[in-house]
Amino acid sequence: MSSWRSCVVILLLLLGSVSLAAPAQADGRVLPIATARTLPLGTVVTIDGTATTPSGVYESSTFDKGFGLQDRGAGIYVSVAVDLHITPRTQVRVTGELRDSSGLLTVAVTDPATVKPHGKGPRVQPVRRTTGAVNETTEGTLVQLVATLTQAPTSDLPYGHVVHIDDGSGDLTVFVTTQTNIDVSGLSVGQTLCVTGLSSQFDTHYEVLPRSPADLTVVH
Repeated sequence: MSSWRSCVVILLLLLGSVSLAAPAQADGRVLPIATARTLPLGTVVTIDGTATTPSGVYESSTFDKGFGLQDRGAGIYVSVAVDLHITPRTQVRVTGELRDSSGLLTVAVTDPATVKPHGKGPRVQPVRRTTGAVNETTEGTLVQLVATLTQAPTSDLPYGHVVHIDDGSGDLTVFVTTQTNIDVSGLSVGQTLCVTGLSSQFDTHYEVLPRSPADLTVVH
C-alpha cells in the first residue's frame, strides 16, 4: 500500500463522519454539467447526462460505487455508496452535492433515490488527447490517448496498479483499479499503448482510469 494513497483513505473516513449543511441550487432546474462544475463546493445541483463508465468499476480508487456522467459540454464523477447497476449509455438524472474528493470534483449522492435512470442516451465517444493535455479542462470526461509506456507498471494494491505513459507532451498516470480485471503483467517499457478512460485527478496529479481490458491495449 502506498503511503500517500492510504493517508487519503484515512482522511476520507474522517471527513465522512462530518455532516455539513449544503447550500441548495437556487431554482432546482437541471443544469448543464459545465455550469454545475463552476459552482461552489457544497452546492446541491441537478444534472442529466449519459453514463460513461459502469458503476463501481473504480471502487478501489474512489472508495464508492459511482460512475462517470457526461453531457454534450462536460463530464463529472457521480459518487454514490451503493451499486445502482448503471451501465455505459444509460441516461441518468442526478441530484447531489458538489464535493472535492482528493482533488476530483464530484457530485456526491446521499439518497440513491435521487439517481434516476431514464432510458438510453447517445453513445459518448472518447476525445483524443495528448498526455500533457489531460488536466482540469478534461476532468470527468472520456478521453483516449496513444503513448509510450515509460516505466514498468507498479503495484499499489489493494487499490490497483500504476502505469506511466508519455507521448512527448508530458508524463501521465494511468491508474488501473482492481475492479477492471486488467492484467498489466505483460506490459513492458517502450510499448505503445492505446488507453481509453475517465479523465480524473488524485491529489495534485491528473490521471486516466480505464474501465475494462478493452480500454488498455498494446498498439505495437
